[in-house]
Amino acid sequence: EVQLVESGGGLVQTGGSLRLSCAASGFTFDDYAIGWFRQAPGKEREGVSCISNSDGSTVYAGSVKGRFTISSDSAKNTVYLQMNSLKPDDTAVYYCAADPSALATLNPELYDYWGQGTQVTVSS
Repeated sequence: EVQLVESGGGLVQTGGSLRLSCAASGFTFDDYAIGWFRQAPGKEREGVSCISNSDGSTVYAGSVKGRFTISSDSAKNTVYLQMNSLKPDDTAVYYCAADPSALATLNPELYDYWGQGTQVTVSS
């Protein structure tokens, strides 16, 4: 059974940092891309960042480039999202997802498996 479990969310002040983790199981980790998406109340889901475990390529949304860093640990089947210089606009539920095409893309339609999400709240 495929499972993606997010953790690391919480409440942080503007300018603070959080590190999200996505623990994956039930599939061959190195054959997939893992993406982070977020959805704020009343807004559409937004792609944040992704990494291909096949070739290590990464993609970032313009809104987080330079502030967020995605990384992958194949020994632990875990992908991390280090979020620095957080802003209130970063407040959302963050989801990780797995894409069997292994392409580093923020197109959510390519992602077959999704986690339950973790809440990130940035106070002003």
